[in-house]
Amino acid sequence: MLFKKIRHLQDSGNQLMEQKIQFDEALIKRYNQSGPRYTSYPTAVQFDETFGIQDYKQAAERSNETGRGLSLYYHIPFCDTVCFFCACNKVWTRDRSKTTPYLERLFKEIEMQSELFDSSRKVEQLHLGGGTPTFINNDEMRQLMEKTRQHFNLYDDDTGEYSIEIDPREANRESVKLLRELGFNRMSLGVQDFDPAVQKAVNRIQTQAETFEVLEGAREAGFMSVNVDLIYGLPLQTEKGFMTTLDRVLEAEPDRFSIFNYAHMPSMFPTQKKMNEADMPSADEKLAILHSTTERLLEAGYVYIGMDHFAKPDDELAVAQRNETLYRNFQGYSTHAECDLVGMGATSISLINNTYAQNRKSLAEYYEAIDASDLAVFRGVQLTEDDELRRDVITRLISHFHLNYAKIDAQWNIRFKEYFAAELNNIAPMAEDELLTMTDEDIFITAKGRLLIRNICMVFDAYLKQGTENRFSKVI
Repeated sequence: MLFKKIRHLQDSGNQLMEQKIQFDEALIKRYNQSGPRYTSYPTAVQFDETFGIQDYKQAAERSNETGRGLSLYYHIPFCDTVCFFCACNKVWTRDRSKTTPYLERLFKEIEMQSELFDSSRKVEQLHLGGGTPTFINNDEMRQLMEKTRQHFNLYDDDTGEYSIEIDPREANRESVKLLRELGFNRMSLGVQDFDPAVQKAVNRIQTQAETFEVLEGAREAGFMSVNVDLIYGLPLQTEKGFMTTLDRVLEAEPDRFSIFNYAHMPSMFPTQKKMNEADMPSADEKLAILHSTTERLLEAGYVYIGMDHFAKPDDELAVAQRNETLYRNFQGYSTHAECDLVGMGATSISLINNTYAQNRKSLAEYYEAIDASDLAVFRGVQLTEDDELRRDVITRLISHFHLNYAKIDAQWNIRFKEYFAAELNNIAPMAEDELLTMTDEDIFITAKGRLLIRNICMVFDAYLKQGTENRFSKVI
């Protein structure tokens, strides 16, 4: 067992208290079932094609009445090479000319989407994901940001959280400097593992020099936050080898880490079949990697945010968690809960008012929709009041490791212990296993429970009762 202490301020005063993460291997193995990551609730499994473009437009009208800020997401699907482990929607090509027709449609979608939203609404968040956003060249990136500023109300300073995912093989000091000049102030670097054998096994050859040139360039350019992505569970990985990668990255002291558990689901993501399953670490080895990684990061002074994420204590994610203002969406943890998310590009997902809406997935279908001068939305879901209530409960648990009944009662005009009587009964065995404690007023997630927070949230998920668990990855 491992007990590691990190300190933080509580919102109820300036008193310091200890946070702990405790590994109980027997419990982890018993609870290691499949379940959602809760970047949304309901999850995408519940999206339906009866939800269409008109539903989306009506949601946009309702959202304008709120005056909330906006969050923009652009999906750039192209990659020069395919990483065998990747589960993202991507287009593998070395033909750089393919970006031209894609950006033409994306620019047209930006124009159409902007017409739906009040121009006074500030863009609090902007995120470019993929694929590889930096697959597009510098001139195209300038054009994309110019088009965005023409049609949406962006900040001219660093008030907004404007971030981009970076493949260090597709960037350098000069391109990073340009990104900063265009308004980006946060980045996420894909590293995964520095071990050459692992890189060859997953078809991602990336040198340390390439990676640290971009990271150092981000610091020189004045980026406010740099996140590094690592993945454990890949072929040929060992605890010792992964720690070598982690220690090398720690020397650069990034602001955040995302330590992802590789989910092997080749029936859903065919490129994963190109990896040799016999070379993948055992469940025990994966747990050892997670155990040692968590210990090393906490020793280095990082705070466990939850769901694979670590951050320095003064990072805005850590501050938001202490203040119980942290939120979770399709980009992971966020400090901007009160925003409507407008997703643009193929396969992107929007969260507008009380709806989720997804764009068409293939380039051909996306192009056809935009060329017809209409939105590319093809499915989604309109949340019921019960959906919204359960989403709030799950978000508070997965973001704050704490749930206060009175706050839910006041927000939703219910009596929590009556409304969720069955769930509280079902969660009781988790309290007996010391994953959480329950009082008459609160649920607190314990040191043992934080690594198994997805299991706890699943108790409040009304849709899992319909047998959709096999659509999700393992929780550890």
